[in-house]
Amino acid sequence: MSTDGAGSGAEIGAGVDAVVVDARGLRCPLPVIRLAAAARDLPAGTLVTVLSTDPAARLDVPAWARMRGHATVGETTTGTEAETGAVEEPDDDRSGDEDGGTAPTTWSITVRLGAAS
Repeated sequence: MSTDGAGSGAEIGAGVDAVVVDARGLRCPLPVIRLAAAARDLPAGTLVTVLSTDPAARLDVPAWARMRGHATVGETTTGTEAETGAVEEPDDDRSGDEDGGTAPTTWSITVRLGAAS
């Protein structure tokens, strides 16, 4: 799959495909909308990872997965929250500090399609 905001990843494990939805810089509800669009035609068992800088995605993506019969299987955090423990809102331009500062916090949330928990 090769569309704006989603791309195929390498195979993971025994024939399970992985798809990455890059929603960094997008605010609610766009990360979930991009996830739903990417997942629409994918088979059960596919892993879909959403990359987001919107703090709401940490709650919205797992909620979307539960409502659709999918399972959230992992979450990782990089950037400012992991370093400081504080959640920071992204800049209005969502590009981070242009003077060499830290990048906005990025959450990586992985969902297994068709695998209700």
